[in-house]
This record gives sequence, structure tokens and C-alpha cells, in this order.
Amino acid sequence: MASLTTKLGAIARTPTSRIFSRWIQVGSQQGRDALQQGANEARNTGEQVANQSSDMAGKVSATAQDVAEKTKQTVQDAWGSAKDTAQKAADNVMGKAQESKEFVKENAEQVKKSMNTKGPIN
Repeated sequence: MASLTTKLGAIARTPTSRIFSRWIQVGSQQGRDALQQGANEARNTGEQVANQSSDMAGKVSATAQDVAEKTKQTVQDAWGSAKDTAQKAADNVMGKAQESKEFVKENAEQVKKSMNTKGPIN
């Protein structure tokens, strides 16, 4: 009985076996090409996702900075308005106090005269 290696060698020399071997080689190459293409597509998709994530992070950061700036400006405006209102109120109170002081001064002499008179106060 011939050895297994001898039998396989004889089969490999037949035209059908060579076609089959070539078909396996071509199929293997196509398989490797498909795997490489899949790997490339996966890498490209990963890069696109990373770029989009980076872009989105940049937009979120810019939006956050814009919101912070607008908030700061709103607080400053509110503080300025509160200070102006308080100053107007203080000025108004001071004005009324000054008017009262002048009124008391103007009428003090008349009050003195009334107190010095001996008759009833009308």
C-alpha cells in the first residue's frame, strides 16, 4: 500500500486538484481582501465618530461659554439696576428729609410766636 503522502502528491498533480488549489488561493485572497476592507471601514467609521464627538464637544464647550457670558451679563445688568433703584430711593428719601427740614425751619418762628402768646391756639 502506498503511503498517504504519495497518494496526496498524486492527487495534487491532477488538473482538478490544481484548479481546486487555485480556487482556494483565490478564495483565501478574497477573504483577506474582504477582511482588510472591513478593517479599513471600521477604522474610518471610528475616525468619523471620533471627529464628530470632538466637534460636538467643541460646540458644547462654546455654547456653555456663551451661556456663562450671557448669565454674567444678566447678573451685572440686574445688579446695576438694583443699585440705580436704591440710589433713586435714597435720593428721594434725602429730598423728602430736606423738604421736611426746610418746612420745620420756616414754620419754627410761627410756632415760637404761638407758644409765647397767652391766648388760645386757633
